[in-house]
Amino acid sequence: MPLDTGFIGRVYPATQPYVVSRAKIAEFADAVGDDSAAYRDVEAAAALGYPDVIAPPTFATIVTLEAAYAVVHDPALGLDWTRVVHGDQRFVYDRPLRAGDEITVVVTVESIRSMAGNDMIVLRGDVATVQGEHAVTSYTLLVARSAEDSA
Repeated sequence: MPLDTGFIGRVYPATQPYVVSRAKIAEFADAVGDDSAAYRDVEAAAALGYPDVIAPPTFATIVTLEAAYAVVHDPALGLDWTRVVHGDQRFVYDRPLRAGDEITVVVTVESIRSMAGNDMIVLRGDVATVQGEHAVTSYTLLVARSAEDSA
């Protein structure tokens, strides 16, 4: 059954605040194999003009993926999670996330379309501080493979 295109434009409530910590930034940088000093050393980050250590560019995945679950697990959408593959991910930054930020994510269903029997849904996640400063927007493409695709 195709996804309900009536969801296009639907906005989900902001997530609970997530505190970006130095420890989580370093842990994430280690996990992705990035040894930039700006992710671990306050002085190195300050030399780049930041008030504290900054997070690697894909760090926002931690909060945007969690926020996307509200959409993909919404039973009214009709998405069969067992048939979903991650098609694409991109980030548009106003500024890097940094230690001490307390952030939330608001997810919007940008588009839903069908191609070759597969449904594709694009989710936009707007990441902002609890004070209202926008930091990054993520765009996530999820592909729900058709039931006929038994590969």
